[in-house]
Amino acid sequence: MSTLLISACPGPSVCAAVHTYLFVDGLDLVARSDGRMTGLGPRRLLRPGGPLYPTDMPRMVDVAAEEQPDPGPGRLTIRVQLRGETVIWSDLMYPGLDGRAIDAVRFRLEQYLSEVERAYAALKDHP
Repeated sequence: MSTLLISACPGPSVCAAVHTYLFVDGLDLVARSDGRMTGLGPRRLLRPGGPLYPTDMPRMVDVAAEEQPDPGPGRLTIRVQLRGETVIWSDLMYPGLDGRAIDAVRFRLEQYLSEVERAYAALKDHP
């Protein structure tokens, strides 16, 4: 099973806009998938019942967009699905630590939801 860690860039003074970092097993999913991309805003991705919340029915979720003065047309999209007590992200394509392509990851539901909720709660401390 993989682990998820979510972080948010605070925006101006550090970078152009607030955006989300998604770390899977310590690797930045967005940067390793496509260096031209920047994670979408955390309020969009992490809100209760939002796109990262898993359901039995698989759904495609945009997690990043091309970095420009405004988000460009290119998107990084993953497939999110709940199977029992496992959250599956698929349709991935990024190099793992050993250089081999990672096309899917699985998370324990409890750890996954705890991390999404923790990251969302942290937004309340930083408007």
